[in-house]
Amino acid sequence: MATPVKRAFRYRFYPTDAQAAELSRIFGCVRKVYNLALQARTEAWTLRQERITYNATSAMLTAWKKTEELAFLNDVSSVPLQQCLRHLQTAFTNFFAKRAKYPSFKSKKKSRASAEYTSSAFRFRDGRLMLAKMAEPLDIVWSRPLPEGATPSTVTVSRDAAGRWFVSMLCDDPSVEPLPATDSAVGIDAGLDSLLTLSTGEKITNPKHERKYRARLARAQRNLAKKEKGSNNRAKARLKVAKIHARICGARRDRLYKLTTRLVRDTQTIVIEDLAVRNMVKNHTLARAISDAAWFEFRSLLQYKAAWYGREVIAVDRWFPSSRLCSACGVITSKLPLNVRTWTCDCGTTHDRDVNAANNILAEGLSVSVCGAGVRPQRRTPGGQSATKQKASRREP
Repeated sequence: MATPVKRAFRYRFYPTDAQAAELSRIFGCVRKVYNLALQARTEAWTLRQERITYNATSAMLTAWKKTEELAFLNDVSSVPLQQCLRHLQTAFTNFFAKRAKYPSFKSKKKSRASAEYTSSAFRFRDGRLMLAKMAEPLDIVWSRPLPEGATPSTVTVSRDAAGRWFVSMLCDDPSVEPLPATDSAVGIDAGLDSLLTLSTGEKITNPKHERKYRARLARAQRNLAKKEKGSNNRAKARLKVAKIHARICGARRDRLYKLTTRLVRDTQTIVIEDLAVRNMVKNHTLARAISDAAWFEFRSLLQYKAAWYGREVIAVDRWFPSSRLCSACGVITSKLPLNVRTWTCDCGTTHDRDVNAANNILAEGLSVSVCGAGVRPQRRTPGGQSATKQKASRREP
């Protein structure tokens, strides 16, 4: 029997004034303990070349609670404080494995305000969630039901920059099972005019959420810039800017979730490009449009959903000339500026740039797949020789 998939279910909730004050205090304590532990680990390594483990920082937390300066840590649940030390340990593990940068200190203004509770620090019964050291259950808006009979293993409470409160419950979801296998495969070319172009010829429009709210966002940001730092009016103006950003982010995420779910359900093998988005946004002319397209988030969603439902995602090398390669005869054209959306090959085939790229991505991906389906397109130069033969002829005397 397959192990059930761990899945997080996030809901909005509306705390009372007392609950909001208590949770804000917990967020501050979590941030304080995290920063103290990070400082201790950094100093130990810098001064003594000593690595401090989670167990050592946990013992430090016990000692900190006994000091007069940090005695307030005893007033909140100890579980979120222990969990933040575990998160710090994970951050260092990823750093030493070269999967992430060195951990950074948490900021009151910029860092995500959150606290994680394990099963010993909350009670969940009949749709009512009670957190440790709180007198009343949270007023949760159940926008969708939890899996039948599911019991959360961890609960994470958070507040975003727009002042909205969320609770995320991690549960086993037995309803997530591999879908029946099919022979379908699709290549996907990511773009800006069309968000995605499929090898079937379908083009999925780019909603350009940021552009839709650009004027409203600029007006709110100008209003924020005029307010005196530290004033209540500046806090209100900042909240308006954050709400616009939250609306843009929510619309973009909703679109991507629905799109990736559809692709995974309908297709067995999905071939995409291995785009270096971090490098691409260094182009200041296209950075805003690329960020709004959220190609990296699209790939992340696609990969974990494919793993859930038994689908395969193949990433083609980013240097593969998908747009310049003729999918009919294999000739690679020398130049193809971005403003050229259709082009005609020497063989007489007229290509839509994006559809041609999607077809080439599909063929390239299938050629390296373990299933052996498809044939790698034979690349040829405009002179008619294959690229391999032309290289060989250059080496002959």
